[in-house]
Amino acid sequence: MITAFANQVERVTDFFGKLTWYCTLLMVVTGAYNATLRSLSGWAHIDPSNASNFQKILQWIGEIAKQGSSNTFIELQWYLFSIVFLMGASYALKTDAHVRVDIFYNRLSLTAKTWTNIIGTLVFLLPFCILMIWTSWPAVVDSWIRLEGSPDPGGLPRYPLLTVIPFAFILLMAQGLAFAAREALQLFDLAEQKHRDRP
Repeated sequence: MITAFANQVERVTDFFGKLTWYCTLLMVVTGAYNATLRSLSGWAHIDPSNASNFQKILQWIGEIAKQGSSNTFIELQWYLFSIVFLMGASYALKTDAHVRVDIFYNRLSLTAKTWTNIIGTLVFLLPFCILMIWTSWPAVVDSWIRLEGSPDPGGLPRYPLLTVIPFAFILLMAQGLAFAAREALQLFDLAEQKHRDRP
């Protein structure tokens, strides 16, 4: 039953992990698009009255680039970054991709590492997730009531992005429980193996 729960959670985590991959790709494309148009729009300031034919073409390209640039794409880029950062946390936990800066953990035995992972998850990770859900929820509700949008012209609505915050921490909490469950199962396996190895 514990294994089935962990498997179900990890399937959901894998789905959102793949989704963040696509969001990352789209974020890079959007960033390149924004940077390219910002560079090209500088050509729009060329004075066509004193310009050569080539400079007039550059000025025309600059005007098109200026029209194609908007706050929509700029905000889309940081929206996607926020989604990748938030939704990728649970997948990083599943794949053990979080950065560890610890001089003690690597020296511990497998049993001690397992206990450390379980206690760390239950004492630090889960309460932190609950705190983040609890503190972000009023802002999400308020944003949906007001259908909050960007204060910038051509900006994107804010309420869908704010909804990602509690959802991401719910997913991280579920993955934390699955991680702790797998570590507990490993602890039982280590205890059984130790019992079998006794003369």
